[in-house]
Amino acid sequence: MATLTDPLAPLDLAFWNIESPEHPMHLGALGVFTCDSASAAQHAAELLTARAPQVPGLRMRIRDVWFGAGGAVREPATDFDPAHHVQLAPRTGDFHAAAGALMERPLDRSRPPWEAHVLPGADGRSFAVLFKFHHALADGLRALTLAAGVMDPQSVVPRPARPEPAEEPGRGLLGALADLPGALPRTLRRQAGALGQALDIGASVARATWDVRSCGALASEATGTRRTAGAVLDLDDIHRIRKKAGGTVNDVLIAVVAGALRRWLSGRGEPADEVRPRALIPVSRRRPRAHQPQGNRLSGFLIRLPVDQADPLSRLDTVRAAMNRSKDDGAHRGAGAVALLADHVPPLGHRLGGPLVAQSARLLFDILVTSVPLPSLGLRLAGCPLAEVYPFAPLAQGQSLAVAVSTYRGRVHYGLVADGRAVPDLELFAQALHDEVRGLGEVAGV
Repeated sequence: MATLTDPLAPLDLAFWNIESPEHPMHLGALGVFTCDSASAAQHAAELLTARAPQVPGLRMRIRDVWFGAGGAVREPATDFDPAHHVQLAPRTGDFHAAAGALMERPLDRSRPPWEAHVLPGADGRSFAVLFKFHHALADGLRALTLAAGVMDPQSVVPRPARPEPAEEPGRGLLGALADLPGALPRTLRRQAGALGQALDIGASVARATWDVRSCGALASEATGTRRTAGAVLDLDDIHRIRKKAGGTVNDVLIAVVAGALRRWLSGRGEPADEVRPRALIPVSRRRPRAHQPQGNRLSGFLIRLPVDQADPLSRLDTVRAAMNRSKDDGAHRGAGAVALLADHVPPLGHRLGGPLVAQSARLLFDILVTSVPLPSLGLRLAGCPLAEVYPFAPLAQGQSLAVAVSTYRGRVHYGLVADGRAVPDLELFAQALHDEVRGLGEVAGV
């Protein structure tokens, strides 16, 4: 539970400061609900508006502060109005086309940084809700908890957070001053240790990225445009491939992305036999069922996607070996650990260096492939069941495509976000995901 003013964690502060109008740093999720009433979408919007004030996390805004050397705090918005955040859109026959246009728009930084757009379907038998949460407000798991808070009550009951520890009574300014002589040496020791950790992580980043070739097809100049698309696969097919060919479900899902990239590039007439793009695979550092402060706690693995390999099983073997090496090294080593550097940068450094850090993403990786957890229980809104859900990741500066994946009730949902001008054929990449699973299954003999 957030305190009255909750300082942003270092990584949250980094996300807050690397944002630009062309590269907004919000997560998204497009949920498609089936309904039997043409008025269901309007009812859903009314419910979201009524329930939002009851979810404390949705009332939190982020405010820059100079006290504390340039940081920011998360605090309740005293003028919170859910009507500023929940919008009922016109009817549409293409949920993804509408979502792409909405994903282009940065969130209002003067208000709690989230939005919910209800999109009525033209057929009258479905509607969608696009949730947007700034990455400084929530990571994927936190965003799920916030969204679940406005779903129908029987759907999901989020695990309650333990209360924050209370301050020691009788302390205050005089107590802090009394502790100052002893605190300074401790602070210096912590800073020295933090510097050593930062240098060690930085060296790992440099070693891991020095000889990795980039992929020009996945790079683009900032246009500020966005397209979204999605692919839905049968989770049983993924399990059958895993059992036959080895590895984990995640290995198979990443290998499917590699194969889809090969098919997509070949369909564009671009050579794929020498392409090995760098994929950043975020890894949560949250411990299951352990109370931890709010904020993003991420590291990651950096692997080369074997797009250059023609055989689907060879691609899966290569992905599995790369992921096993990354797991053996741990999330604190290698280029993917670059997110940990945020913990060792003072707040003012995040504010002043944010634009420079944003430009460095293309030097580190070519594509983001992230997994977003979803509950196995069925979600409902206005009594309408959630049939599809597509997670969307932020698109880093200089990159043209980001991939997010979730499993929900026996199906795998790939959510794709792309620069609208660099990737006008995003739907072809979505189809390539389907084709790759089919081809991988045939080669594996399932």
